[in-house]
Amino acid sequence: MSHRRLENGTTSSPAALFGEALRFAREQRGLKQEELGKRLHCDRSLITRYESGKRAMDRDMVERADKELCMGGLLVRLWERVDWHADIEHPDWFQEFVENEGIAVGIRVYQGGMMYGPLQCRQYMRAMFESGDAAGKEEEIEELMRARLARQERMLAPDGPLLLVILDESAIRTVVGGPRVMRAQMEFLLKAARHPNIVIHVASFANRRTLINLDMVLLELPDGQRMVYSESLDRGHLSAKSETVVKHQRRYDQLRAGCLSEVDSLRLIAEALEGFRDDEQRARRECLAEEQLQRRQRRQLHRGGPRVPRPRPRT
Repeated sequence: MSHRRLENGTTSSPAALFGEALRFAREQRGLKQEELGKRLHCDRSLITRYESGKRAMDRDMVERADKELCMGGLLVRLWERVDWHADIEHPDWFQEFVENEGIAVGIRVYQGGMMYGPLQCRQYMRAMFESGDAAGKEEEIEELMRARLARQERMLAPDGPLLLVILDESAIRTVVGGPRVMRAQMEFLLKAARHPNIVIHVASFANRRTLINLDMVLLELPDGQRMVYSESLDRGHLSAKSETVVKHQRRYDQLRAGCLSEVDSLRLIAEALEGFRDDEQRARRECLAEEQLQRRQRRQLHRGGPRVPRPRPRT
């Protein structure tokens, strides 16, 4: 279902249309979002999400809003026509996900192949963006990094959300940006794991009970609503449909049960760190040896060049 903001434009989202109707009815009654929130015994931020079509109202809430706004049952009839559990697939899919991630109290992640965005160090982020669509576009890379670092800041804050991350071992073994970058990334993971709200597990190659083909993020919002997010080749999928969330939660729990323990996971990361550190030192030695070889070759070329006759001094 396409899900776009109206902002004086059009939308094909029934949820967004319902939200626009709610906003129009509220403004016709001369009420601010905060005032309507007080009448419905909820926070203003929840009214904002209702009006943007990003949060489903329950029937009791709709009936009370219809009564407070003197809509004569119209809001209830509109609400009944909306498929509130439809998956969201739309051009601004990532912004929709980030907005929900930004208020989530619980985040469960499965990441295969590459590091989870908010747990990437700066060097790893840059290497990823420089090898992607933003390659050669420094301003765009800087903007992308600022956005990702802003998400990271909340994860690492003292009051950050519960963050349970399952990293496929391939995310640790896949070299991005070279040994130096990977060494910095492993150090960052070990440091992040010291935060009380962050738990990292590794799904090792040798010990798997469940396979998940796509990366996924399970979000738990402050009001108890749960969502699941995943990405296909060129778009994201955000769903609050209970059957979908339960199915992916079960797969996540099964995968986590087969992961290394937290202690063993961090031990594997520490071992990978030492390996990348050795690779970095080896690369430095090879680079130094190559430089020395080139210097010797240049000296040999100079010595073996044609002799230039010099004028002899007169006696």
